[in-house]
This record gives sequence, structure tokens and C-alpha cells, in this order.
Amino acid sequence: MITSIAELTERLTRPSEADIAFMRGLKGDIVILGAGGKIGPSLAKLAQRAVDQAGTATRITAVSRFTSADARRDLEADGIAVISCDLLNADDVARLPACENVLYLAGRKFGSSGRPDLTWAMNAVAPALAARQYRQSRIVVFSTGNVYGMRELRSGGSQETDATVPIGEYAQSCLARERIFEYYSNEHQIPCLIFRLNYAVDLRYGVLVDIARRVYAGEAVDLTVPVFNVIWQGDSNSYALRSLDLCQSPARILNVTGPETICVQEVAESFAKRFDRAYKFQGHEGNVALLSDTSLCHSLLGELSVPLATLMQWVGDWILAGGENLKKPTHFEVVDGSY
Repeated sequence: MITSIAELTERLTRPSEADIAFMRGLKGDIVILGAGGKIGPSLAKLAQRAVDQAGTATRITAVSRFTSADARRDLEADGIAVISCDLLNADDVARLPACENVLYLAGRKFGSSGRPDLTWAMNAVAPALAARQYRQSRIVVFSTGNVYGMRELRSGGSQETDATVPIGEYAQSCLARERIFEYYSNEHQIPCLIFRLNYAVDLRYGVLVDIARRVYAGEAVDLTVPVFNVIWQGDSNSYALRSLDLCQSPARILNVTGPETICVQEVAESFAKRFDRAYKFQGHEGNVALLSDTSLCHSLLGELSVPLATLMQWVGDWILAGGENLKKPTHFEVVDGSY
């Protein structure tokens, strides 16, 4: 069971043997740009724990605005170097230290409908500044499966070679982020990997959490998008770290999520049974979804450490224990791209 923030943090940041072995062979330090968001702190801590257990001197640096002093102190307490930086400020970015390995996490989704200008700036301007600053590095760029657009269920998950058909300004701006890094990768031979992640879960957020909390609260679960993929955030962090070894020029693309196509209705029914709650649905069951084929990812980086059944058990435990909710819904049921 995982029922406290301390337990969640420990499990999210626990390095695998593959992570530790990767750190033993890594040349150079790692900088994480956009490390103050949902994913960044756990990824930075995973990297630092892998360094500690590998017994190397690799330096992990977390870069973000860090408006919260507590967030900064939390990372520093684990031995992670912290730099405050506005990634939209060219002067700030130009002062960042050189580093051989870059994990680029910066981006904006929530509220993108209200401030599309800020969404485009964060997802297109900031990447250009970072790519220019780190054109001597190798870069793993976090992106999203949203760039593929919604697919008919019978077509299966999107593959890395499929055409992109982004729906709405958020997905379009994410494709712009990819194109910026692809441009710099081609022009300056920067080894890059585009890390197309969809629906990570860390118990405080994620599609499973969205559905479970609605069932627990007696609210209707939307069936507009009837299926989805998910991945434990700890597994995504491990894949991202080790993806540094997969960077190449021209930029490589990698879909990242779990292997199953998961049914919304079945998940809701399972949580209803677990919570001893009635469940209800709203909307008509649709025939499109955001789905990714991750066979390439799993062949290159190994199978998940946390299977779906375990992840659902953890989500249920967390909610029953009154665990924290970040209140950042995935909006997995949205089909028009408005977030």
C-alpha cells in the first residue's frame, strides 16, 4: 500500500537496476529544464538516487522558476542543485550552465484555452531558447501523444511513423515544440529524442485517479472517450532518464505509455466495487480515443515495473486513505482539443 506522501515519493523515485547501470556509464552531468512541474521533482530525485547508488559524481541540476521556496529546499535536501530561471527570458536562459545531458520538461497545458498566447510561448518560444543554449548537448524532449490526434478505436494505437493531426491549440503548440527541436537537431546535429508521453499516473493525478475520484464522490463518469492508456509515473521517469542513450540526429520519436487499451467503463465498475459505491455514466460512448502503440519503447527500454492491476490497487488505497489530489484533471474525455 501507498498511503502517504513520503511513501509515494519513495516509490516514485526508487531507481531500477537499469537506472543505476545507466548512471554508471553516463558521461557528463544532467540538467532538467522545467523541473518545478508535476513530473520534474520526482524525475530529479530518481536521477539523484540512481547517481548515489551508482557511486558516481554526476551532478543533477533542476531548473525552473521555483516560485515555491519549499519546492526548492525539498530538492536541495536530496543533493540536487537548483537554479531559478524563467525559461521565456532569453537572458536567464543564456546564463544557464553548459551540460552534456538535458531533460526538457517545460510546457503548458492546463488553462491553455484561456491564455493561448502563453501556451504558444511556453510550448514554442521557450524550446527555441533552450535548443539554442544547449546545441552542444543531447536532449530528451517531453511531448505528448495528443499530437497524433484522436483515432478510431478499430485502428489501434498510433505508431511513431504515423502522421500528426493535432486537434486544438494545445496539441498544435506541442507539435510546434517538437518541430523547433527537430529544426535545431537538423541544423546543429543535436542528438534529440521526442518523448511522446500520454497519461502518466502518480496517485495525485492521472486518468485512473480522475475516474476513481468521480466514482468515490458519486459523480458521473464520462464515456465520450471510452478507452485510454496509462503508465506509472515512476516507470515514465525511468524511461525518460535512459532515453538519453537513444538520442540521435535527426531527432528520434518514442511513444511512452502502458501497453494495455483500458476501458473506462470497466475501470469505473472496478473502483465502484472497491469503494462499495454506486456508479453512473454520462455521455454517449464514443468511437475515438487518444491511443499510442508503445511496442518500440518496451523493446528498447524494457517492460513496466508497475502493472495496471497494481496501479489500480494503489489508486484505490490512496483515495480511501484521503490522499492528496493535485486537482489537475487530465481532461481525457475531451475530443475537441480545448483544455
